[in-house]
Amino acid sequence: MIARVQKRNPASNLVKLISQNKNIRKIVAPLVALVGLLLIWQLLCSGETPNLPSPITMIKETWDPYIINPFYNNGGTDVGLFWQILASLKRVGIGFSLSAIVGITVGIIVGSNKFVYDAFDPIFQVLRTIPPLAWLPISLAAFRQSDPSAIFVIFVTAIWPIIINTTVGVQQIPQDYRNVSRVLRLSKIEFFFNVLFPSTVPYIFTGLRIGIGLSWLAIVAAEMLVGGVGIGFFIWDAYNSSKMSQIILALIYVGVIGLLLDRLVGFIGSMLVPPEQK
Repeated sequence: MIARVQKRNPASNLVKLISQNKNIRKIVAPLVALVGLLLIWQLLCSGETPNLPSPITMIKETWDPYIINPFYNNGGTDVGLFWQILASLKRVGIGFSLSAIVGITVGIIVGSNKFVYDAFDPIFQVLRTIPPLAWLPISLAAFRQSDPSAIFVIFVTAIWPIIINTTVGVQQIPQDYRNVSRVLRLSKIEFFFNVLFPSTVPYIFTGLRIGIGLSWLAIVAAEMLVGGVGIGFFIWDAYNSSKMSQIILALIYVGVIGLLLDRLVGFIGSMLVPPEQK
């Protein structure tokens, strides 16, 4: 009788298998949620004159050339989404790299000296609350070019979490480590490479992950105003042309790229952070 019930309920056995297998569950659960959201979206945007396109409509309107041919290039701003995203990633890469170099350096200096910390921490706390786009008029006035202005916005957006987290990491070094370094008479360079930097790496990568997320958010908004090739300008241009399907497709790409950037920084951090510090 039990065997018959099990044969008649293969679906329940499948559900039980998925719930018990963690790896399968991590794949299946998001897919189920995604399908559910798409069905809700399709139902809400169905009808004769919906305000927003449904998933099916969006795919039909953007299939050619944006989905099937993202590499097309007709010159100027008439290029595929691959080139739009690549242009944005280049700006983010430059701005974020500069913010990482400056932010880590400043964070270590500020965290290592109490006087410097007391002097600059209030200033950093004020500057970090300024919205990214508020810096854009200043950057345009200073550089008078779109690319350097967008890169500066990325830099000034990403640098604060990097500085703050690096500073906290330096300040959290156990006093025992400092005492041992004095007993061993380590030089400042030896202390930096053997104690300070390894102990601060987890905090640094926390700041870097926050910074890369803020960078990707800021570049989309900045490109809407500075123009040129870039995913932000693509979204703004599509809005001005009332092409909602293109906007939705671009937002999907923006979200996926943002997730990949976060996972990339997190993966690099997991390779560098010692297991006992994770």
